Amino acid sequence: MKPVLTVALAASLAALLGACAGTPTADSPAQATPAAGLSASQQAALDAAIAGIWRDAKNAARDVHRHPAQTLAFFGVRPDQTVIEITPGGGWYSAILAPYLREEGHYVAAVWDDAIPGQPNYRYDLNKRLRAKFAGNGAVFGTPDVRVFDPKAPGFGPASSADVVLTFRNAHNWVSDGNADAYFKAYFDVLKPGGTLGVVDHRARPGTSLDAMKESGYLTEALVIDLAQQAGFVLDARSEINANPKDTTDHPNGVWTLPPTNNHPPADDARYQAIGESDRMTLRFRKPRG
Repeated sequence: MKPVLTVALAASLAALLGACAGTPTADSPAQATPAAGLSASQQAALDAAIAGIWRDAKNAARDVHRHPAQTLAFFGVRPDQTVIEITPGGGWYSAILAPYLREEGHYVAAVWDDAIPGQPNYRYDLNKRLRAKFAGNGAVFGTPDVRVFDPKAPGFGPASSADVVLTFRNAHNWVSDGNADAYFKAYFDVLKPGGTLGVVDHRARPGTSLDAMKESGYLTEALVIDLAQQAGFVLDARSEINANPKDTTDHPNGVWTLPPTNNHPPADDARYQAIGESDRMTLRFRKPRG
């Protein structure tokens, strides 16, 4: 049974979210406010969403690896913004972002178009699971927008309509498919001038070849930065929030050897559990204002 938000927690979260509302300080209504961390009340609202009883216990157990509070604060995600998350899968971050944005903002889950045949079955399954998570649970999630896109010609909404675009552990898929440039261009187009692109992905060692990156699922920071800059973005900041120095990145089945996929023989489980999840880059990009 899906957990529901208690009246007390709902009131508490609503109060926190309401306290976070403010007037944007962008140059114009068509421009986004720069990321500059969160105020104390905004951080409290984010913490309340992360602590929500509606989150799956297995997902919450991964907070120690994914650092959602620090990561979203670094990206400057405010509760009054329009935020697009690219292919959120089963909704790990959705269960945080949708409640956080419910009162004053707008959460968009950009998913592969179910109407396009011939895609891997997991895509249809993940979309079904995500919609089921939101259905009938407006007290927690509000009314998120599950927005479909064509994976061969990505587009994520009207031009200059989003404050923030977030992509967690997706860029290696676009690189492997050979269409990463189209995705980064689509991110750029949907963001307002001054808007933020937040990227988290598995980090390869500098100098790793493109073929090795495609095989392993790890990308160099240099490649991701180049893709973003070619699309028009400016690198705003980078963080070691999601770094893992235990990860050597040279595993027999690539990044999928490690948790949470755990594609390794049972006899090796203790070894890979001791490493934990992958070493990850955390990069914040800005769409220029002019």
